[in-house]
Amino acid sequence: MSIRQLLMARARARPRRIAFPEGEDQQLVRAACRLAAEGIARPVVLGREEQVRVLAGREWSEGVEIADPTDAETLARYSQIYAARRQGVSEGIALRLVRRPLFFGAMMVATGAADAMVAGLTRPTAQVVTAAALSVGYQEGISQASSFFLMVLPGPPEQVLVFADAAVAVDPSAAELAEIAVLTSRNTRTLLDIEPRVALLSFSTHGSASHPRVKKVREALERVRELDPDLICDGELQADAALSSRVAGKKCPDSPLGGEANVLVFPDLDSGNIAYKLTQYLAGAQAIGPIMQGFRKPVCDLSRGASVEDIVDVAAIASLQVSEAV
Repeated sequence: MSIRQLLMARARARPRRIAFPEGEDQQLVRAACRLAAEGIARPVVLGREEQVRVLAGREWSEGVEIADPTDAETLARYSQIYAARRQGVSEGIALRLVRRPLFFGAMMVATGAADAMVAGLTRPTAQVVTAAALSVGYQEGISQASSFFLMVLPGPPEQVLVFADAAVAVDPSAAELAEIAVLTSRNTRTLLDIEPRVALLSFSTHGSASHPRVKKVREALERVRELDPDLICDGELQADAALSSRVAGKKCPDSPLGGEANVLVFPDLDSGNIAYKLTQYLAGAQAIGPIMQGFRKPVCDLSRGASVEDIVDVAAIASLQVSEAV
């Protein structure tokens, strides 16, 4: 069974209610129909029923639930709840916010009407993050959203590496880098059922260079050890020292990773984004994601070029993340 097949099978074992705010998009509607038909999730598409059914065409599945984001009673309830939770926000302002589909979907998650939200086909990442941060909120001790990719390298056998952050956090501080490492390790356990071995990457290995950017990674390692003392993590490491036992034996023989890292945490978005795209296009890897993390309940972002299969993949992973949510 491939990694993707394994994720789908696990999601089918306990399908979750997933809110999809962008019911005006045909790719999204068709993905929702497939999720319902294959029993991977219980999709709730926001939009007008006649429009959603037209977009689905012959692929329509009766398992798709349609929610009206203009329903006055629901909007009033969500605006009251939002205003009560956000100090200084009036119900009038809250009502204007929850009328937006992203906020409506996020409030479904916040109130338990949905287990998770998947969005971003027609809205930029920043808007998805804002709606989730203000409506759902962050996990305790987490200061910002981050993301990761599952990079499935062709086999046989398939090999999976986890790349973080390659889509959201532009220039994380040492403390934020540590948060990313710990959150990604938790998701690695949840999704892949393997023990995470985390490498904090740099252009330096164990003091081979001196620079403020290297210092940031070293400080991040210290913070990781405070947050999760049992996590197998090391840094700062160059990529070859993280992934090759031969190189690790020469550059960092005392590293607990021994050149066998399976989670790579990049020091900034430049390096992470470049690395995942190079791995995807030069090594032929399948990039599953980006998968968002850090919110109290799962909210996932989509690339605006996402295919139906991409949407199905992200929704399945969002379902599996539900058990990890606070």
